[in-house]
Amino acid sequence: QIFLSRLSKSSVEIMDPGNHSTVTEFILAGLTQQPELQLPLFFLFLGIYVVTVVGNLGMITLIALSAHLHTPMYYFLSNLSFIDFCHSTVVTPKMLVNFVTQKNITPYSECMTQLYFFLFFIISECHMLAAMAYDRYAAICNPLLYNVIMSSHICFRLTVGVYILGIIGSTIHTGFMMRLLFCKSNVVNHYFCDLFPLLELSCSSIHINELLVLVLSALNILTPALTILASYIFILSSILRIRSTEGRSKAFSTCSSHISAVAVFYGSAAFMYLQPSSVSSMDQGKVSSVFYTIIVPMMNPLIYTAI
Repeated sequence: QIFLSRLSKSSVEIMDPGNHSTVTEFILAGLTQQPELQLPLFFLFLGIYVVTVVGNLGMITLIALSAHLHTPMYYFLSNLSFIDFCHSTVVTPKMLVNFVTQKNITPYSECMTQLYFFLFFIISECHMLAAMAYDRYAAICNPLLYNVIMSSHICFRLTVGVYILGIIGSTIHTGFMMRLLFCKSNVVNHYFCDLFPLLELSCSSIHINELLVLVLSALNILTPALTILASYIFILSSILRIRSTEGRSKAFSTCSSHISAVAVFYGSAAFMYLQPSSVSSMDQGKVSSVFYTIIVPMMNPLIYTAI
């Protein structure tokens, strides 16, 4: 009887650690708490979202309807536009709600769903940018073998691989996040359900989650970034051998636009994820997140149409 009573007492302590109640819903703090900025920011980001939707869906439609655009470059571009549209749609509408409501309450299941799809699309975008850089490398450095290197089957396999990597990364992160117990404050210091702001609210050990963030972020950010860098080193080497000044200038202009967009995306993402949460400032993280979640999806249709 003494053993059973101790076992029962231990079970209660495990199920109710510290007498805290488990969090079943979160409150998103939003981008800013200053009332005078709420309405101007709402219209600003609403306009950006409209441009993003029109630009990316217009790009997809134009490529689908124009037979002369059915090439590997525009095939990847249409997939990038799809990712940007979905990526922005996962984050921006919830952000806009923050500007017009006092409390943006998000159920636990909805928060985990947003986290999953956000990670899926951001990881997919990293690898899709690398696939596009490889396509440009094949076109400029190996023009005679381009149709063989970038055949329709290879393009399809590359695209499938991009989405598979997105599924794997988002499933691992979200799965380990759902194993955590949230019993502290339910106020998420962000405008959407992101990794680090959620980890800050956990009362469970987050060492494994932080390790996964570093390892998978290095894999999904650094590996594509190095692929892009290597591709452009070979591309620039080939451009320097072009005798025509006009052709060289046009090629340099194309590369600078592409590299600028990649630098903004990877730079802001790396600033947020490739450092320990104890060093990262969530307020700085929210600002950097605006670039790769809202600004970059709007810019990509403008930038890549110039290629």
